[in-house]
Amino acid sequence: MNSMTKKRVIGIGETVLDILFKNDQVQKAVPGGSTFNSIVSLGRAGVPCAMVTEVGGDHVGDLICNFLVDNGVSSEYVCRHEHVKSHITLAFLNEHNDAQYVFYKDHASVCMNGKLPQMDKNDAVLFGSFFAINPAIRPVVGGLLRAAHEAGAWLYYDVNFRKNHIVDLPDVMPNIEENMRLADVVRGSMEDFDYMLGLQDGDAIYERVSQHCSTLILTDGARSIRVYTPEGCETYPVQAIETVSTVGAGDNFNAGYIYAMLQGMDDQASRIKMAQRWSQDVCRQIGNNISDELVADIKTT
Repeated sequence: MNSMTKKRVIGIGETVLDILFKNDQVQKAVPGGSTFNSIVSLGRAGVPCAMVTEVGGDHVGDLICNFLVDNGVSSEYVCRHEHVKSHITLAFLNEHNDAQYVFYKDHASVCMNGKLPQMDKNDAVLFGSFFAINPAIRPVVGGLLRAAHEAGAWLYYDVNFRKNHIVDLPDVMPNIEENMRLADVVRGSMEDFDYMLGLQDGDAIYERVSQHCSTLILTDGARSIRVYTPEGCETYPVQAIETVSTVGAGDNFNAGYIYAMLQGMDDQASRIKMAQRWSQDVCRQIGNNISDELVADIKTT
C-alpha cells in the first residue's frame, strides 16, 4: 500500500438511522446519511476518519456513535442533543432496487454546538447534501469549510441536491456557490444539477460549475461518468451489474474516489475505477458500506 498524501478524512454531514424495506418488509436497520456512509466505508478500509454531525441523546444516537467507533471512525465531533430524537429514514426499494425515501426528523435538533476539529493541511474533507448548505447551521459548517480551505486541506463536495429543496434555492444558492469555490472536486448527478440549475447538458453544467471549481465529476445513473477539468472532458463507462440495493451507491463512489486519492493515485482513470469498484460492491448487498470481502482485499493489495 502506498503512503497516503493526507493523514485524516473529516466528514461533515447529516446522520440518520436507515430502515430498509423490500416488498414492504424490513430488511435491515443501519446508521446512514450520505457523508456518513462514505466515512464509515473509509474507516472500514483503515483510513483515519472523524465525523462532524449531530444526533439525539437517545438509544438511536448511542447506536450511531457505537457504529462509528466499531468501524474505525472517531465520534469525538458528534454533537449529542439531549431530549431530542435522532433522525430516522425509511428506504423503500422498488423492483429495480432503487429507493424511495420517507424522512422522520425532530427539527428541534438543527444546531451545531458541539466540539469541532481543528483543520489541518494534512486533512481531506468530504461534505455535501442539504447539511452543507442549511442556513440554520451555515455559520458553523461554512466556518469549518473556510478554515479547512485556508489551512490547505483537500475538499470534496458532493452536491446531492434533492427535489424537495428546490423551494429553498433562493436562500441556499450562495452557500452552494461558496461550497464549490472552496472545493477541489465537485461531484454531482445529472438529476442534482437539473433540480439545482435547471440544466440537463453536461457541458452547460460544467460551464456554470467551472466559475467556482475547476474539477467536476458528473454521474448519470447507469450511463457513463464524465470528469471535466480545464484540460477537457474524459468519459468512463459504467459496468452493468446485478444490484441488491442502490442505497449508498453514490456515497461509496465518493469514498472510493477519496481512497484512491489517499493512495497517491493522481490520474482520474485510476480514481474513477476505484470509485466504481466501491460503488458496485455496496450495490451487491443490503447495507450502506463496503463489504468485509472488499475490505480484506484492499488491505492486502
